[in-house]
Formats: sequence, C-alpha cells, structure tokens
Amino acid sequence: MLKAGGAATALMLLLLLPLLCCCHRCHSLEVPKLSSCAKAEDKLFKYLFGNYQKWVRPVDHLNQTIRVKFGLAISQLVDVEWTDMKLRWNPEEYAGITIIRVPSDRIWRPDVVLYDNSDGRFEGTITKAVVKYDGTITWTAPANYKSACTIDVTFFPFDLQNCSMKFGSWTYDGSQVDIILEDFHVDKRDYFDNGEWEIVKATGSRGLRMDGSTSYPTITYFFIIRRLPLFYTLFLIIPCIGLSFLTILVFYLPSNGGEKISLCTSVLVSLTVFLLVIEEIIPSSSKAIPLIGEYLVFTMIFVTLSIVITVFAINVHHRSSSTHNDMAPWVRRVFLHHLPKLLCMRSHVDRYATSGAARTRGLGMAEGSEPELTPLFYTRQNLKAALDSIRYITMHVVKENEVREVVQDWKFVAQVLDRMFLWAFLLVSILGSALLFIPVIYKWASIIVPNHETMVFGN
Repeated sequence: MLKAGGAATALMLLLLLPLLCCCHRCHSLEVPKLSSCAKAEDKLFKYLFGNYQKWVRPVDHLNQTIRVKFGLAISQLVDVEWTDMKLRWNPEEYAGITIIRVPSDRIWRPDVVLYDNSDGRFEGTITKAVVKYDGTITWTAPANYKSACTIDVTFFPFDLQNCSMKFGSWTYDGSQVDIILEDFHVDKRDYFDNGEWEIVKATGSRGLRMDGSTSYPTITYFFIIRRLPLFYTLFLIIPCIGLSFLTILVFYLPSNGGEKISLCTSVLVSLTVFLLVIEEIIPSSSKAIPLIGEYLVFTMIFVTLSIVITVFAINVHHRSSSTHNDMAPWVRRVFLHHLPKLLCMRSHVDRYATSGAARTRGLGMAEGSEPELTPLFYTRQNLKAALDSIRYITMHVVKENEVREVVQDWKFVAQVLDRMFLWAFLLVSILGSALLFIPVIYKWASIIVPNHETMVFGN
C-alpha cells in the first residue's frame, strides 16, 4: 500500500511540474497593450451605442422616410439594406475605420416579414450587420422560409406550380419605411438543384397593400417551379398503364377455367393500391383532380365491368339445351353470322352446312326405301327389326348431335363476346392513355420551347 501510494504521489508531482512551469512563465509575460486601431474601434462603439435606442426609428426628422432595399437569394439569404442616421461617424477621428460589424439585435431593424408564412416564424436568424461610416447598414440574414402555396395537381407528376412569397413591414406604413426592390430577378447562383423540383423562373415585383387610406409597400417574389417526373414515371405511371393493358388479357383467356376471374381480381387490387399511393403523395383537394387519378378510377371501373362481363361469358360458355331455352333467332343471327366477320373470326356457317348434310344423309338412310335383300339371308321380319334398330340409333345420334351443336353454339357466342370486349377494352385503353399524355406533352412543349428560345437569344 505504501509503495502504491508513493508511486501515485510521484506521478502527480511529475504531472504538476509542467503546469507550474507554464504558470510561472505566464506570470512572467506582460499583458499586451491594445493597439491604436482597437482603441479607436472601442471608442467608436462607445460613441455610437452610448445613448442608442434600437426601438426608435433612426431618422433626423419625424416625417422622414427610411428607404429599405430588399433582395432575395434562393440560397436562404435575405439581403436588406437601409441608412441609420444615428450610426454615422468621421473616419478620420477613429483611425480611418470605415466599416464595423454589429450584432443585429443591438440596432434598429425594419420589421420586414413574410406575410403568407406557414410555420409561424416571421424573422430570420440573428447575425451581425455591416455598418458603414455614412450610416448605411447591410444585413444579410440566413432564413428558412416556409410559405403556403396553392397546388394544382391536374397534370401530376408533370405539373407546373406558380408560388409567391410576399414580404413587407409589419407595423410601418409607406410614409415611415419604404421598401425598394433591389433586383427584379432572384439570385440563383448559390442554389443547389433539388431532386424533385426545378425552378423555371423566379422574379420579384413591388406592390402596395392598402389598409383604408394607409398604404404599406410590399415585395412579392414569384416562383414558377416544375416537378421532375422521371421517378414517378418509372415507378407509378408505367406500372399503372401496364396494369390497364393487362386487363385486356382477361378476354384472351379461355372461359373453361377459373383464371379469368383471378386475373381480374388481381388487377383490381393492384389498381387500388396504386390509387392509395397517389392519394398519399399529392395534397388532398377537391378543386383539381389529377389526370392519373381519373385514369386509375376509369380503369378500375372498366376492370369491374370486365369482371361482370367475364362472369356472364362463363355462364354463356357453360349453357346447354338441358339448362336453358333455345337460342333466340336474333342472337344466332348476330353472334353466329355477323359479328364473327367483323371481329376477324372464322365463320360459323361452314359447320352448320357440314352438320346439316350429315343429318340429311343420316335421315335419308333411315327413311329411304327398303333395300332389296335376298331371302337367303334375311327374312322380312328380321329385316324390319333391323331397320327399326337402325332408325332408333340414327335418331339417338341426331339428338346427341343437336345437343352438342347447341353447346358448341353457346361456347362460340362466349368466344365472340370475349373477342368483342377485347377489342373494346384495347381501344379504350389506348384512347385513355392518349388523353392522359397528349395534354401533358402539349403543356410541357409550351414551357420547354420558350425557355430554350430564351436561353438561345440570351447567349
């Protein structure tokens, strides 16, 4: 224990030795004196802020107007410039100091705020302001503004939005603080590209907000932004269009299996999921419904209709003479003779001609004249019994053929229905896709071409 304690004491002494040496050396150094420039700046601050009141408007006369120059850069910087009559000095009296930097919360600032903000924060970050000897103050405050904007999602995800941000003084009218637009165009040099939106145009304008007989100058910046649609096109638009065309294959499947209903149900569930995804992405509004949403709802209605048609086609496919009445003449005429020609299907007339000829031949053998038979082999009674048996067999075969023909007729009607709705759904899908993309392509062309021409003439 003693050895351990002695070792700890020795280690502490070794550690304290450099510290004592440093302290001794520090005491031996003299405190440097302030330079003449530092003394002058200190004297200047005492002169300027000795009796300064930041709550009082810095003017020489009460009816004098402060001109505030306002500018905006998209890199989250707000440039504000004005003249403070109380913060002026002669540089020759203060060692040639022409510029000082003062915390912005120590001086008077124009209460310029964003009127249509959405987060409740009206002011920017408190940073230092640059004060010149003539009283000109430049305050570049970083700010993260969130403004409310009315979104038009009609052409989502190929939409173009026009948003505005209105700035103005909260308490001072135009006779006290006049806001001047420094630059018509918004500075975009330090702007970082966004992966979802692209700024097409950003401009500013000066206006007046009237409150009775009092006018309040305002600065409004307009931002025209365009959504970059590549992500939504690959993962939303193309799958939706593919699902809509997948509905067409329902009418190409045979009706004797249960795959038709399964495919319809799967497509309907998939479209419902995509509709919920779109509802989560876009803001809820009843003023504008996106075209892609209308297209999905329209496709869902047709898929539901295809389920009803498929059930009816399967029912027609399994009809027979024992379960249903005879086919109506107009059904036979329309679905067995006229529609197959229009739908590029094999005609049903040839099969009737072949079956009728076979039936005629069969009946001819049964009802024809009795064959001449020699009495060496058959007696007259045996011949009559044989003819009765042949007649019975022939009638039975003819009846079976008629039943089989009825079943085949109903199956052919089901095939005609499938082919008819296949072409109908194909036409509707093509027209729906065209109506979805033609307005979008036209709108994008009207935006991109003028911008390209402006860039060419600008260069």
